[in-house]
Amino acid sequence: MDNLVAYSLVAVYSAMGVYTVAFILFTLDLAKRSAQRAEPVAARAQQAAVNSSSMTSVLERPVAPLQSGGATRYERAGLALSILGFVLHAAAVLTRGFAAERVPWTNMFEFGLTATVVMMGTFVAVQLWKDLRYLGAYITGFVVLSLGIVTVNFYVDVVPTPPALQSAWLVIHVLVAALATAFFAIGAGLSIMQLMQARREARESAGLRFLDTLPGASVLESLAYRVTVVGFVFWTFTLIAGAIWAERAWGRYWGWDTKEVWTFIIWTLFAGYIHARATRGWRGNRSAWLAIVGFGAVLFNYSIVNLYFNGLHSYSGL
Repeated sequence: MDNLVAYSLVAVYSAMGVYTVAFILFTLDLAKRSAQRAEPVAARAQQAAVNSSSMTSVLERPVAPLQSGGATRYERAGLALSILGFVLHAAAVLTRGFAAERVPWTNMFEFGLTATVVMMGTFVAVQLWKDLRYLGAYITGFVVLSLGIVTVNFYVDVVPTPPALQSAWLVIHVLVAALATAFFAIGAGLSIMQLMQARREARESAGLRFLDTLPGASVLESLAYRVTVVGFVFWTFTLIAGAIWAERAWGRYWGWDTKEVWTFIIWTLFAGYIHARATRGWRGNRSAWLAIVGFGAVLFNYSIVNLYFNGLHSYSGL
């Protein structure tokens, strides 16, 4: 068992190293997009000055903007390393589970380890649906930071599972919560990009040049909404599964435990986001901020609630 625990830690630190390199490459990709975009912008400004003086603008060919379709070598390399990091990360989760002889998510360290691998796996899988590699720096940076925090501050040795956690609902409840968190994280990333893009479009200024190579604010908003709806479905099932598990473990479906209350608050925030956008016409910046606040509540639930609020979940570190 000790060897498996050691191998798990080696895999964790190896994954963090690979993710860090991927983060650097994704950041370089954004910098390169900005540099490439600056050239046609300057050329158009110079061409406009020439056209206005010569009055021959009709005969001039406009400078084509940088296309957003093709991936740079930095982006391709960053995604490849993200996949490699995911494999190492998954190996860390599996070896931890084999060492404990149970699912590896019964305390804060193990949940952080598992939730981040689910987040990275979801990000990689989403590429089959839409090209969201421009979120690579955000996702890899978030995963590296999260892994570093849980490994340094919340690491615990493998311990026996408390009786209340010895249930099949542990697998269902926590796994679905991790999936919901992954989709909420991606939705929040798209909402952040939406806010940046909307600000650039409203001011009609250059701003950050790489934004010119990304979809418009309305497209980003639509993508964020669709991803967040998937996360909301998973979170709804998390709430239901948690209630069923609570009845099996403690003899009641709801007990106003701090963790239960915050889980419901998160559900309410995202339900309000979906309802407001669908029926109240909340579009643009307001919907983006609500999605970001919702994901912030998820992080608050995992960190502050777990550390500083006592409740029935405290025995497990969750």
